[in-house]
Amino acid sequence: MNLPSNAPVWGQKLSAFSLAELLISLLILGEIATFTIPKLISSQQNQRYNAIAKEFVGSVAAAYQNYKASNTVTDTFGIKDLTPYLNYSRIETGTTFDSVHGQGTLTCDGNVWVCMRLHNGALVDYGLPSTFGSLTNTGAVYFHIDPDGRITDGTTNGPGKGLEFWLFYNGRIASRGDAGLNACQKWAGGGPWCYGADPAQLPSWFSWNN
Repeated sequence: MNLPSNAPVWGQKLSAFSLAELLISLLILGEIATFTIPKLISSQQNQRYNAIAKEFVGSVAAAYQNYKASNTVTDTFGIKDLTPYLNYSRIETGTTFDSVHGQGTLTCDGNVWVCMRLHNGALVDYGLPSTFGSLTNTGAVYFHIDPDGRITDGTTNGPGKGLEFWLFYNGRIASRGDAGLNACQKWAGGGPWCYGADPAQLPSWFSWNN
């Protein structure tokens, strides 16, 4: 019988990994996983939150165009006027809206802060008295998006934290952190108050470029 050329010869010592070498290899792989897996999960989570926010922002932009097609926009316009044109699951009261930079947590009371639960679990709120400050390109009303729809931790820049967006009279939408933000709005008949950009208010999960 002819043996293959690589067949072991009687008495020849076969090479193999020792138990110690296997344990060391497993330890190294475990250390690598400890550092890489959480970052991967966090990156995927941020991408999901980012997509949720952008999807709703697109819905607001489309709703505003639909509203203007059959209504005259006045300086009393607010996000409340867009609710018939938006797709959401329900209005919630008694819910706490997650931390927003400069705002902290907000209580969905249905009188000042109105909260909409989206079908994907996210929470959106808007100030009921907030209206356009003027019928110019700086007139704006704002709304907040909490992409995971729940309180996650005690900071304003943690995972899933809320983010403020502005809908301008001309239809443009900007986040509170945008460099080009220059918005004025009325609140409960007062104002208008004007706000500039604040990049520090952008949570880590959001980017227009992703």
